[in-house]
Amino acid sequence: MSVLRIEGLHSLDGTIKIQGSKNGVLPVMAASLLHNGTTVLEHIPKIQDVFCMLGILNALGAECRMEEERLIISAGSIDNTKIPAELAGQMRSSVMLLGPLLARFGMAKSSLPGGCRIGKRPVDLHIRGLEALGATVLIKDDELSVQCPGKGLTGTRIQLPYPSVGATENILMAAAGAEGETVLQGAAREPEIVILCDFLNALGVPVEGAGTPVIRLKGKQSLHDTVFALPGDRIVAGTYVGAVLCAGGSVFLEHAPLDHMGKTLWAAKQMGARLSPVENGIWVVCKERPRPVKLETGPYPEFPTDMQSVMLAAACLADGTSYIRENVFESRFCTAKELQKLGAHIIIEDKLAVVCGVPLLRGAQAEAADLRGGAALVVACLAAEGESLVSGYGHISRGYEDISRDLAAVGARISLV
Repeated sequence: MSVLRIEGLHSLDGTIKIQGSKNGVLPVMAASLLHNGTTVLEHIPKIQDVFCMLGILNALGAECRMEEERLIISAGSIDNTKIPAELAGQMRSSVMLLGPLLARFGMAKSSLPGGCRIGKRPVDLHIRGLEALGATVLIKDDELSVQCPGKGLTGTRIQLPYPSVGATENILMAAAGAEGETVLQGAAREPEIVILCDFLNALGVPVEGAGTPVIRLKGKQSLHDTVFALPGDRIVAGTYVGAVLCAGGSVFLEHAPLDHMGKTLWAAKQMGARLSPVENGIWVVCKERPRPVKLETGPYPEFPTDMQSVMLAAACLADGTSYIRENVFESRFCTAKELQKLGAHIIIEDKLAVVCGVPLLRGAQAEAADLRGGAALVVACLAAEGESLVSGYGHISRGYEDISRDLAAVGARISLV
């Protein structure tokens, strides 16, 4: 088992290049199956979830080739529509393959998806959307099976009761194979939805309204080969903003997608960070203890739940009391007890975390139980006196190419053991 060893109390200085978007690349990789041809994706993050998705695509019969930060997917040779159970169980994003497989082949099977244990995250909205397009869905013995009737999928008007990102993505990809126009109301507005819609447009699927609550898509179009570049990862960039808040210093985040980071940058400014956007990224400077903050997570454009754990870590060092409310995933506060091992003062009251900041954390052993919580522990340990050990690195590697490499490049004393 890999463990991160961190010696705290070293300020950060230098440049970190932000990797491609994890939450953007996975649905785009899935959508590449819509096309009986070749897709070239650029600025690919080399993370475990991407490798897992590659394993699924290969198992389905696609030919995939990585060349540095380029991924070439040839989906003309697919001969299987069942997602392997051992891979589906590793990653929740496997569920989004149902939409494109259904659109192209009229059927798909998968075990119920896995991923981080941060809440219930049901797939009922995915199922309701696919059924609205005309699919038949069957769940038996933890296996999800979807199938088209003889006439195929038909475009329709769908109303989502909650702006689920995954359900929005799955419905849009399935609708690409439906006859006529699909109008999705109550759609998620996250930047990753815009990324997927941009890719679908590049592929030849007309999509309008990306980034708004109403998206229109015309299915059954002639698709073509395309080259598509992913933007930087907004959550990785936000994590390193949190690292500067905790450790102090001056760091340039190259390729940080500023247009996607509104509430994250707002929160960082509230906590005392000095932010200087430039053409290709942003400078983040923090020379004093963070200030306390009041945050509430919600669907985009509200504060992202994926950033909550990192800001919780920064709030542990604030000069005052912070209040952070989690409205998206009921188990996001599981990181709090690990932060308490470092000396943090956190009280959890249902969906609210009350954080009384301390001047200094202390080194300890802590365990990452999920992806974003693990990154938050690393960020907190940068401000802990002495040495800390963070286990559960496998969770962190699902979303960060090499968090040790990135932070060491700007002066952190961190190594992967």
